[in-house]
Amino acid sequence: MKASASDQRSILDIQRFDLQSATLKNKAANLPELTELTSTTIKQNNVRDLRIAAETELSDVKRELARAEGDVEQIVTRINRDEARLSSGTGTAKELEQTQHELVTLGARRSELEEVELEIMLRVDGLKERIASLAAEEAELAAVIFDLNIRKENALSAINTELEGIAIDRAATTQSINAEFVALYEKIRGADNAIGAAVLAGNQCKGCNLTLNTIELQRISGLADDEVIRCEECRCILVRDH
Repeated sequence: MKASASDQRSILDIQRFDLQSATLKNKAANLPELTELTSTTIKQNNVRDLRIAAETELSDVKRELARAEGDVEQIVTRINRDEARLSSGTGTAKELEQTQHELVTLGARRSELEEVELEIMLRVDGLKERIASLAAEEAELAAVIFDLNIRKENALSAINTELEGIAIDRAATTQSINAEFVALYEKIRGADNAIGAAVLAGNQCKGCNLTLNTIELQRISGLADDEVIRCEECRCILVRDH
């Protein structure tokens, strides 16, 4: 294939545009904000799960507290009944003595139940504090995620603006080059890690950075300037550095 020296120089511009685009797309895919977003979201999800678990536990403990309060209330009702009976003095001496003994037993039982009730109330307070702390942490992480998303979108917007500018320049340059020559470049670039054209600097291909042998260099030196040459190693279009 033949291509003018001008087209060969322009194909290097196309390669430069493509490398710039690839670099920017790689930058977009590896923004530090993306990594931070992933790790922060995982943290937020973990905190959310802990909060939900604590809320579930609080619900269970509140039911336990309600039962304990009911037990205490029953004992208090019985104590009030027995105290009223003693105060009225109704019943035989033996019955009144039995009531007195029952009051002692009920008083001891009440103390036990109230201790259980107090312990449960402390657990409720502790869970409420834990839930409040987790909710605050969750909100803080949400704020961080919000800020990271803004930074990510701003970075992507800047990259996309650059990509759009490169695409415009590439399209304009492509229109000035022989279509067959561009098609060859695209075919090579699609099969060879995005390197479709490179400079032949001295005896080195800048596409694969390998050195051409003397025989190949002599062959190339005898070719006309519009002859398209290829690297024997990476097969990219070699543009002589005149």
